[in-house]
Amino acid sequence: MARVTALQHFGTVIRERREELRLTQEELAGQTGFDRTYISLIERGRRNLSLLNICKFAVALRTTPSALLKGVPYGADSD
Repeated sequence: MARVTALQHFGTVIRERREELRLTQEELAGQTGFDRTYISLIERGRRNLSLLNICKFAVALRTTPSALLKGVPYGADSD
């Protein structure tokens, strides 16, 4: 089984929360100020957000930064 990286896990959390709120990537992009294609890259674990941008996503997704980071693997093997 392939190892899930921290970025992949975080992206999955973002996507699942967006879907819970019934938001499209386009709608989330409008709320965060990012392009829809960038949202897609984040959800696929291809981009690394800064702390300030994690906070923007938390506001847009009506949650907390810590909730978005819960369960994200960390350490030497997290890529």
